[in-house]
Amino acid sequence: MTTKGTSEVSKSGEFTHPDFPHLSIEELEAKANAFDLDSHLVALMFKEPFYSDIIRSLHKEATLSIQTAGVLYKDDVMRFWWNPLFLSAYDNNKVRGILKHEGLHLALEHTTSRRYQPHKVWNIAADLAINSTLSHEEMPDCGFRPGRRLPMPASVHNLSPEEVERRQKFSDLIASMPLHLSSEEYFALLMNDPNVQEMLKKSNEGEDLCGESMDSHEGWDELSDDEREYVSSKIREAVKNAQEKADAKNSWGSISKEMQAEIRKKVQGEINWKSVLRQFVGCTQRADRLSSVYRLNKKYPGVHSGASRDYKPTINIYLDQSGSVSDEAIGLFFGELGNLAHRVEFKLFYFDTEVDEKNAFTWRRGSVPKLLRTRSGGTDFEAPTKHAEKSKCEGYLILTDGGAEKPSSSRVRRGWILEPGQSLAFSDPDQKDIIIKMKKPII
Repeated sequence: MTTKGTSEVSKSGEFTHPDFPHLSIEELEAKANAFDLDSHLVALMFKEPFYSDIIRSLHKEATLSIQTAGVLYKDDVMRFWWNPLFLSAYDNNKVRGILKHEGLHLALEHTTSRRYQPHKVWNIAADLAINSTLSHEEMPDCGFRPGRRLPMPASVHNLSPEEVERRQKFSDLIASMPLHLSSEEYFALLMNDPNVQEMLKKSNEGEDLCGESMDSHEGWDELSDDEREYVSSKIREAVKNAQEKADAKNSWGSISKEMQAEIRKKVQGEINWKSVLRQFVGCTQRADRLSSVYRLNKKYPGVHSGASRDYKPTINIYLDQSGSVSDEAIGLFFGELGNLAHRVEFKLFYFDTEVDEKNAFTWRRGSVPKLLRTRSGGTDFEAPTKHAEKSKCEGYLILTDGGAEKPSSSRVRRGWILEPGQSLAFSDPDQKDIIIKMKKPII
């Protein structure tokens, strides 16, 4: 985890701060080198516990790869990344506002299930909705906020008169909008504006739609539908944990009753568990390196070795046999796995407090698993965790009702398949774990 703003400052090159263009690169670097995100996270924990829980669940990364700050899903990890030259220039209130802004993007599903095209307009609409909830002291000047005009960029002298006029009209439109509408309502207002339509046309020709804002939305439009649902399940789990803590301790901070209700509604939404399962399987593929040996003829004696690569991913399946997993749940799960057996090789193991290796079954395409009842004890999730780490699998899934203590962290990719209506007995699964809650079919 990187929380100091120093990792890439020496590589800064050219950078103009959107709110402080008068600051030199040397002045910005000095602020960045003295900046410590941890102190802001501690302050957020006392003032805004809900937002703090969400941000603390993310990997933190200082980088010059983006101009501002944002949340990103990359390499199976949810990240909060920020440009230290950007973030360190603000006072405590505005840093807190930016952290709250990114937390709400996740809590309100702006990055996953609630995305519309064109994404450039949707990003602005989502920012408008979120920033309606922030106070004036928490809002960076470069952020989109209804009822407030946008500052012209420092590079305004490089713009043509037509570009300046379009930006001024866009700023007037933002200033005319009321506070506290939904993202979808702001999206409609933007899309119905002729000037925005003209700006969209120009943006396809290489012109920026509206200049730099307070946060980055990079990466989200590159996700497939299955990837988006997979990421959504991970985000909802983090938000749900934060929501449950806030309810238990009555520690919602500045979040309104209406927003609390909206967040509760979001985390109770259902993810297509089959899509999440397919994504888990698709992400656990590796290339096996195979030795290849051949002999040259007598004129060129010697043995030469080579290598080839063959994709043969293996996923272990651990079936909880404590007696609490229903036959219906097993049927749902294995019915979907049958559709995926052509992509990977599954190895089925039964377990309770120990893993039954004697009755293991290798499930390839065209084969049918032998579903047996070989164990009858309690449940210990440590057993499949340790077993998977000793095997050569790329990932593993535990089919269970969730009724056991939390196991140790896993070095191997781990997924939890939960019987319909059930949850894990522990509320803090590892960040890299994926939780798949099955749903009974309607018909």
